[in-house]
Amino acid sequence: MAHKHLFKFALLVAVMALLLAACAPATPTEAPPEEATEAPPEVATEVATEAPTEEEFVFGVILVGPKNDRGWSQAHYEAGLYVEQNFPGARMIFFESLNPADKPEATVEGVSDDMIAQGAKLIFTTSDEFEEDTVGAAQKHPDVVFINISGDDAWAEGQDAGVAPPNEGNIMGRMEDMKAIAGCAAALATETGKIGYLGPLINFETRRLAASAYLGARYCWENYRGMDPAELSFSVTWIGFWFNIPGVTLDPTEVVNQFFDTGVDVVLSGIDTTEAIVVAGQRAAQGQRVFAIPYDYKGACDEAPDVCLGVPYFNWGPAYLATAQAVANGTWKQSWDWNGPYWEDLNDPDRSHVGWIDGPGLLANEEWKANLDDFISKLASGEVNLWVGPLNLQDGTPYLADGEVATDQQIWYLPKLLEGMTGASE
Repeated sequence: MAHKHLFKFALLVAVMALLLAACAPATPTEAPPEEATEAPPEVATEVATEAPTEEEFVFGVILVGPKNDRGWSQAHYEAGLYVEQNFPGARMIFFESLNPADKPEATVEGVSDDMIAQGAKLIFTTSDEFEEDTVGAAQKHPDVVFINISGDDAWAEGQDAGVAPPNEGNIMGRMEDMKAIAGCAAALATETGKIGYLGPLINFETRRLAASAYLGARYCWENYRGMDPAELSFSVTWIGFWFNIPGVTLDPTEVVNQFFDTGVDVVLSGIDTTEAIVVAGQRAAQGQRVFAIPYDYKGACDEAPDVCLGVPYFNWGPAYLATAQAVANGTWKQSWDWNGPYWEDLNDPDRSHVGWIDGPGLLANEEWKANLDDFISKLASGEVNLWVGPLNLQDGTPYLADGEVATDQQIWYLPKLLEGMTGASE
């Protein structure tokens, strides 16, 4: 406030000086009063210091687990950081561990209310568990954009078409290709021919991802190993949620140990956390030949590098950034986005929505590495499409006829596991 008073006083002095100069007799050689030349800079300085340089854009991220879980939730949290780094003026606010075990009193609606009170114009709800509640929160706040991750209620051709209000959209990474790569890596490494899949709960998403891993494993078992697909064991055990909830879910550590105890020598994880690779590392330290393939997070191999064949992971940053920029500039439109890999470089942080990193366990074997690279190149070119018939469901029901290529709807809404897989489908 003192600065403003000084400005007013300086302006008054300048005006008085101009009036005095107007009253005085003018001469051709008389210079303009000194005060008059100083007044414009004073005005310019005042405007510059009060005008905002950038308008802040606030967005919220609601996580189902902790931000440092080395899995699903950390991948989303780091996507928020990516937005802050690449969008000047963007600021993330986040809420972690919204789940019945950690924060049973918290709700998507209540957390959204708090975020909007803090200025959020965009909120990402990062679980299919939040899909229904996201619809309610979006209806309550029609001026805020909501993005439910992995949902399908904004898909015009989906089973829930018309459910999402106009201010809600969906984003999902096309992880099916990366799971197929993971399955291939498992088939290349197994000596027992027994692969275990550590699953979360059972729904369309988890069935199609487990099935994608199986299809990749079966293809590589037959085409690179020269083995009979009927001799490949691919068993799925579901724990009941995305991570361990004592007394509610199966204990994933116990499940992984049971896999290894029954002859499985490669375990693929489909849950949000790191039990598969942690247990594999412990077993390897005792001299066992076992491997694991974690999930979700780019750095997951760090838990036990030597037993890690690789990791299929989500890179949410590019989609988050594009969405935030569209909301900020008023061009966002409702959409359902199933974003695929950038095949020229699966690990391009700015272009690939899903990725695969070779683990040290794979890189130690040149033949495995060469075969996996060949498989990836064939997926990229379209030479190999695993979702082509004939394919049957687990109970023998025909799923795809001979030569029939699955539609997005047939893949997304896979009703059961596939024939050749062991484990519950419902």
